[in-house]
Amino acid sequence: MSEVFLYNHGGSKNHGCEALVRTVCSLLHEDYKISLLSESPQEDIYYDIQKLVEIKPAKSAYSKFSFDFFKAYLSLRKGDYIPLDVLPYKKSLEKINANDVEISIGGDIYCYDDYRKFIELHKLICKKGCKTVLLGCSLEKALFDDPEFIEDINRYDLIFARESLTYKLLEDAGVKNISLIPDSAFTLPAEKVELPESFIAGNTVGLNISPLVLKKESSEGIVMANCRNLIQSILTNTDCAVALIPHVVWQDNDDRTVLKILYDEFKSSNRVLLIEDANCMQLKGYISQCRFFIGARTHATIAAYSTCVPTLVLGYSIKSRGIARDLFGDEEHYVLPVQDLQKENDLTDAFMWLSEHEQEIKNRLESVIPEYKAKAGTVGSELDKHLNK
Repeated sequence: MSEVFLYNHGGSKNHGCEALVRTVCSLLHEDYKISLLSESPQEDIYYDIQKLVEIKPAKSAYSKFSFDFFKAYLSLRKGDYIPLDVLPYKKSLEKINANDVEISIGGDIYCYDDYRKFIELHKLICKKGCKTVLLGCSLEKALFDDPEFIEDINRYDLIFARESLTYKLLEDAGVKNISLIPDSAFTLPAEKVELPESFIAGNTVGLNISPLVLKKESSEGIVMANCRNLIQSILTNTDCAVALIPHVVWQDNDDRTVLKILYDEFKSSNRVLLIEDANCMQLKGYISQCRFFIGARTHATIAAYSTCVPTLVLGYSIKSRGIARDLFGDEEHYVLPVQDLQKENDLTDAFMWLSEHEQEIKNRLESVIPEYKAKAGTVGSELDKHLNK
């Protein structure tokens, strides 16, 4: 069996990244030797990932007297920062062999402005002659207008799209060796947790908001205004509690910075609580006990979907639309694009529709999720089938 390196992993303080490491490791064939190239090894150790996989640093220090640095610096002077961004990764990639398999578990790496860095990293890996896999990807339509992206995406030996919208884009672009398999995080177990006193099992609305969605809003302050109105409406018109649940706690992108503002405003109600940081299985344990869930982070909503909690996604990209369409046949009412928020009651109105169709949605999830999770669990067998031809 080949040695497998998981890469494009930013660190487990993003609990979606953590969930991917845990589930991919559990689904791969037991004969594979697996290593994790991590950008934040200490984060992974904090959440006990070393118990599952050998952790290796993805980035290392480099000499400013080296030829590579000199070339990268010259590129920077010309306005191209990518070679300097790639430089810290070169040492770890030197250890890759031609018979290895590289699996990119950063499924949405191409969805961000710095995606050319990942193109360059993939080029370096391909030069080693090993097989490469892009796992659980979501890809925006605009990417397919970039010839450099098209060239790179065709270098992969195997691509798993996690939703049908991305799969169709890849298919239409003539990309080969593609499969449609749901995000492996659907298979993540939910850990039983001790609920805080004010958390009402089965009658709590989970709410996850991220700093990232605030940057996507159409007018300043509209997201927070919608969240305030939603919480106030829940407190006034229902007997539900509200649990504010973070899913990413990176220093420069910490859900708690936003959620703490809401908690401080409503904590005197004694029905609004802020869940502390925990590992992804424990966070899924809290989410699974909610009656409804409203989330901005994709893997927080996956935790809700996969435990059959009626869910509204405050989305901004193809990944949220694609997953909702695959589960329900249509994303309308299940995804509220953050860019579409115009009035301060838009989120409340969307939640009202969700609550009015609660049982119908729950029945739908209970019907489709078992098969959906089973399909997500075929990652290991599909890898074996395609990579060991």
